[in-house]
Amino acid sequence: MRKVLVTGGLGFIGANLVPLLGRAGHNVIIFDNFSRGSVDNLVDSNDCQIIKADIRDSEALNEALANEIDSVVHLAAYGSVVESVASPEDNYSINVEGTFNVLNACRKNNIKKMVFASTGGALIGNANPPVNENSVPRPISPYGASKLAGEGYCCAFANAYDIDIVALRFANVIGPISWHKKGAVTAFIKAIMEGEPLKVFGDGSATRDYLYVEDLCRGIVLGLEAQLSGFNAFHLASGNEVSVNQLAEAVCKVADELNHPIEYLDKRPGEVERNFADYTLAKRVLGFSPQYTLEQALAETYTWYKGYK
Repeated sequence: MRKVLVTGGLGFIGANLVPLLGRAGHNVIIFDNFSRGSVDNLVDSNDCQIIKADIRDSEALNEALANEIDSVVHLAAYGSVVESVASPEDNYSINVEGTFNVLNACRKNNIKKMVFASTGGALIGNANPPVNENSVPRPISPYGASKLAGEGYCCAFANAYDIDIVALRFANVIGPISWHKKGAVTAFIKAIMEGEPLKVFGDGSATRDYLYVEDLCRGIVLGLEAQLSGFNAFHLASGNEVSVNQLAEAVCKVADELNHPIEYLDKRPGEVERNFADYTLAKRVLGFSPQYTLEQALAETYTWYKGYK
């Protein structure tokens, strides 16, 4: 079996990805500092080796990757735009220095394949959608800047050290095991469950692209198994532009709370106005195509939240 190390493997995306990797024939080693992930998140992968360590610990990374690892999926990150604005130092330390450490450990241990979890909207910034791989990145938050820096180092290491690296620019991901996340879907569902108003920052016209986590994880597996040389970047998205107001309405419909109150607050700094991505390149090269509609994704997510509570 091929051995793949997944950083952040106990988090939202990692815990959904690990079982899929196992079914695809990979022997998975999880590298996680337990700051936001938990072993309880793993449903049917309890036999995975788990290394409790931080990606900023170079010695721990080198030791982990010295164990005949074939490839790395680098998910571990400081993943919130709002938190990055409040604490740019932590965002830089984890996302930039941490990613450099992962890449350098791959170099030292002759790892020749890596998938890097990047982002679409935050990295590109305010651009006329749909964005694609030719869009010029102009991030407006420390989070977006950190992911752009990560892609820059990935491109440099791919060329300087002959490592095949696929950067996947995620849309806004929703689905099970996301209770700890900071996104709008999580906030809306929790507000409905707690009988509180939905809080919308701005007038609700800002748009995003929402992707179900199972679709995303299938895209990650495709990226990992693709026979591509050097550095390659792809957008993994639904291709659908959804306003915050439309999202709020859809969540209320799924929860059967059509008249749930909504409270409008001041817009938060660092967040883009409009964003959705064209995934044509990922479809053509990787064979990626999302299967879940927004309504289906929200229904699956809401069902999980009700069961978790």
